Amino acid sequence: MKTLNQIRAPGNSQDAARIFAECDFPYLTGTSLKMADLSTADDSGTGSGIEVDVDKVSEGEWSELVDDFDDANIYQTWPYGAVRWGEKNLSHLTLKRGGDVLGIAQLRLVRPRHVRVGVAYLRWGPLCQRRGTELDPEVVSSIAKALREEYVSRRGLYLEILPNAFSGSARAQIFQSAFAQYNHKSGISAEEYRTLVLDLLPALDDLRKQLDKKWRNQLNAAERNDLSITGGDTTEDYRRFCRLYAQMWQRKRFHTAVNIGEFERIQERLPKTQRMRILICEHAGQPVAGLVCSAMGESAIYLLGATNDVGMKVKASYLQQWAMIRSLKEMGVRYYDLGGIDPVANPGVHHFKRGLSGVDVSHIDSFNACDSPFSTALVKTGQIVRRGFRGLRQRISRPQLAEATRPGSMACAGSKGD
Repeated sequence: MKTLNQIRAPGNSQDAARIFAECDFPYLTGTSLKMADLSTADDSGTGSGIEVDVDKVSEGEWSELVDDFDDANIYQTWPYGAVRWGEKNLSHLTLKRGGDVLGIAQLRLVRPRHVRVGVAYLRWGPLCQRRGTELDPEVVSSIAKALREEYVSRRGLYLEILPNAFSGSARAQIFQSAFAQYNHKSGISAEEYRTLVLDLLPALDDLRKQLDKKWRNQLNAAERNDLSITGGDTTEDYRRFCRLYAQMWQRKRFHTAVNIGEFERIQERLPKTQRMRILICEHAGQPVAGLVCSAMGESAIYLLGATNDVGMKVKASYLQQWAMIRSLKEMGVRYYDLGGIDPVANPGVHHFKRGLSGVDVSHIDSFNACDSPFSTALVKTGQIVRRGFRGLRQRISRPQLAEATRPGSMACAGSKGD
């Protein structure tokens, strides 16, 4: 096994590809730390009595933990990580005090074999707000220290965190303060996540009055078009949606980074409490539109949508979005994230979502930290390669945008930088 001093930083894209291709280095697993052991602990007493466990939970135990947090989301579920990134590339950290879990984080690890070089990537986490409680700044500060100690100091990785917090919010201020010792600048995930968020607290009648007038008119028309909507969360429900999505893609041939097969495998593994909700809109007994949404904690996110030609004519997408809003309110969900917007690249989808009168918000910048020049060099090389591929993809897909982004025709969500 080579020592750290024997490993040179990647000099080009071939070196980077070689290093990233090896993914089985046996890092420390099953570790348990006390907060007093963390090199970043201060004298404020924040970490008193806090313990950190790393990779000591099973999939079932993790799912139960996720259900206990108001800021839970699909990207922090074990099935999402296992299907999307590979089970052996996951790491799970839990923060405890007196046996009570205060915060958790699921990370994706990209690392070569036998060397302390690589990346730890935390998407839409850590989860720090237990159900029915306010976000505790001390808990966020403690987990920020624990993450840095484990993945930067102990493992020599480049750590990047994409917190689920919107600029200007109280939550964002707490995270920015807690992660003050990290770099607050674009890292691997340079693209901003901008979306529209609808507050579902008002009464249903008030939410309808808040709709854009033209959007509400389209909804009124849809309600007169003899449409029916069914909902479910089974694998077969999702497959019905996939058939609609496939028809739409065959007709439009638009560029998409969404792998609907992955979402099916995720749905199969998710426990009942975390499964995605699927709505199918029918006209004359035939499916004409579909919608996939994930609701966890106090928030829901619109993940996928599909509409065929008949669905467009009968304005099915308007009715099914309104049906989803009604369903989420009945479930007690507070916020509905409409799944990302890009007014320039996807003007039609942006126009459709804007009609729901949600608030236009963006995630705060990512946090990143690294003490290893080798991991830093690896990330910088990867950024150069990624920018080149992104530019090529944009040039190829640009002619398809006008047809692929008609209002209400399709939508796919999730934060960028996966």
